[in-house]
Amino acid sequence: MSTDTDQPPRTSLPGPARRDSWATLVRHDLPASLVVFLVSLPLSIGIAVAAGAPVAAGLIAAVVGGVVAALCGGSVLQVSGPTASLTVVVAESINQFGWAATCFITMLAGGLQILFGLSRIARGVLAIAPVVVHAMLAGIGIVIALQQVHVLLGGDTLTSSWAAIAGLPHQLASVKAGDLCIGLVVIAILVGWRHMPEPVRKVPAPLAAVLVATVLARLLPVRVEHITIDGSLLDELRLPQLPHGSWAAIALMAVTIALIASVETLLSAVAVDRMRQNATRRTDLDRELIGQGAANVVSGLIGGLPVAAVIVRSITNVKAGARTRASTMLHGLWILLFSVALVEVARSIPKAALAGLLIVVGIQLIKLAHIRRAQRTGDLVVYAATVFVVVFWNLLLGMVVGLALAFALLLWRVVRVTVTAEEVGLGGTDAVRWRVTVDGSFTFLALPELTSELAKVPPNAEVVLEMTVDFMDHAAYDALQEWVDQHRADGGTVEFIEVGAVRMADAAAGPSARGHSRHLLNEVLGPWRRTATDVDPIVAGVAAYHRSHAHVVRPHLGVLRDGQEPDSLFVTCADSRIVPNVITNSGPGDLFTVRNVGNLIPRDAQDSSMEAALIYALDKLDVRSVVVCGHSGCGAMGALHSELVTGSRLDDWLAHARPSLDRFRLGHPVGIAAAAAGFGPIDQLGMVNVAVQLETLYAHPVVRRGVEERGVVLSGLFFDIATARVVEVTVDGIAEIDGVGRVAQPA
Repeated sequence: MSTDTDQPPRTSLPGPARRDSWATLVRHDLPASLVVFLVSLPLSIGIAVAAGAPVAAGLIAAVVGGVVAALCGGSVLQVSGPTASLTVVVAESINQFGWAATCFITMLAGGLQILFGLSRIARGVLAIAPVVVHAMLAGIGIVIALQQVHVLLGGDTLTSSWAAIAGLPHQLASVKAGDLCIGLVVIAILVGWRHMPEPVRKVPAPLAAVLVATVLARLLPVRVEHITIDGSLLDELRLPQLPHGSWAAIALMAVTIALIASVETLLSAVAVDRMRQNATRRTDLDRELIGQGAANVVSGLIGGLPVAAVIVRSITNVKAGARTRASTMLHGLWILLFSVALVEVARSIPKAALAGLLIVVGIQLIKLAHIRRAQRTGDLVVYAATVFVVVFWNLLLGMVVGLALAFALLLWRVVRVTVTAEEVGLGGTDAVRWRVTVDGSFTFLALPELTSELAKVPPNAEVVLEMTVDFMDHAAYDALQEWVDQHRADGGTVEFIEVGAVRMADAAAGPSARGHSRHLLNEVLGPWRRTATDVDPIVAGVAAYHRSHAHVVRPHLGVLRDGQEPDSLFVTCADSRIVPNVITNSGPGDLFTVRNVGNLIPRDAQDSSMEAALIYALDKLDVRSVVVCGHSGCGAMGALHSELVTGSRLDDWLAHARPSLDRFRLGHPVGIAAAAAGFGPIDQLGMVNVAVQLETLYAHPVVRRGVEERGVVLSGLFFDIATARVVEVTVDGIAEIDGVGRVAQPA
């Protein structure tokens, strides 16, 4: 018998799917590819000129990036090609090794990227501190702007930023008016394009600026330098050559290109994915690196610049409506067609126009938002140092310096600890004790501060040692323990209060390890476990309370020692699984709690204990609300539902809940709502019981008077133990309570 799994895989799309793909191509990808082509073309030529490479190298890289990277990569809409972030590195490589050898280095960088992708370390590259990446891009932007200012003024690019700054006065003295005019027009168009009417803005600003500059260059009666292309793109194809010189320097250059191209590609991929929030497919970052590596191998092999994903072109592609990788590939084919058939158009582009374009691109790499963020987060020194080194030395050294400073700053923040020693009074008495606090990561780096603070404590003083520590190494433990032993030997006392996730006993028992807050919460909120131990859990629990958080509670209890002013009367079941202060996030003095089996409020003052609690809470304590809280899996509700008869006083007590059972069986709306929400019969009865108790409360004269005269609020809650969620119960329904305390729509 044949099944679907036995059928051979389809080798082509079915008719409707094929028609949909063609419709997507024509309606979305084809127009988007033309927009990206118009943006990419002038930038690719300008980057090649800025790097000192043949103009055709930029076009080759754009074609290869568009076709190969899109075909092999892991991103659907990302656009690759020559990028401004690699301009400085490529220029240095050409100056040091020559153009043909730089092509070989580009191939090596591509091979490294393929290895990066195969080793699946793509997400690891994203661990580079963002402030360093932002500073690197800003430094590159400054270098590009400094070099292109000379071209804008009619000169040539210089080899370093130092030379560019030093040579600027001479260049200003010999400025060429035609080049300067063309460049300033391009800058003005690029800066002011966003203020143009909407129909005009549909034309990409770089294309419009270069077109206007090209026309002006023909009309102005002055001499203007144009870019040089000896032949068509096919005539400019070149094979790489083995570089001469130190192979260590060659390898360093290849690693630099590979790292910068990879980082920019991955950051661009993340940005594109964020723009496509509803997309079902995200970028495969490892495959994207493999695709970029393949593109760089091909680009270097045929004489192109290094390739990387470019965030500006990628965002343009997304905004233009592209849906598939066909848009990126078509943009590469349009550049190929232009380069072969319309090379004369490229020869008419003025160099100053490209210089103005690149100056704006370079300045746009400097983001004021990044500088403000670095200042706000305390990373401004990292940003400034990275920019300075990139501008005046080189990109790789700048990245290394930035990463080293970022790591040092991170280390200082992580291991920083605060140690203080001060005298404190004891609750209004004349007695004085010393409080020593240790807060943070407690390592050997804290020993100078620790010994300085401990020296303030008198030898025979009573000391409370408060430890809020998430890490403690053995050097810090030994130093503190030695001081404690010596202080006690001198007649003083030391009481440990350990609030943090790491305890002194843990530090002595094994290797140093960072504690986790979840463990601390489990210790405070988790239940006891019955074990075969001789330790009294009550005594052990009190000891843990004294050790860990008694001192946190003490100040709150200090203001309550002369009386209580609770906010709510909280009536709940005696079940041990309900902890009122935990599920209401309340503290000492907030709840006046009454507990009994089944959270019942007997009618007609049949229970003197409940009657006394109601009178005392409402008439003496002036509570503002009365809460009845039931819970899931209630034993009292289970016995009531099955009408269990025990022959004990329990039967008499559960008789008070008989009205709840009767109302439940008659189809109470709360029971119906609970059933619709997926609760079982016993839990449905428990919610109905809460609603009935609310009605009983309102009928009580003391409660009704409080409601009418003081606006006392009555409310019902139901604690679902399985999910640790609390549901609101009203007299006619149930509702969820959202994360900020507002009641959501009925469940």
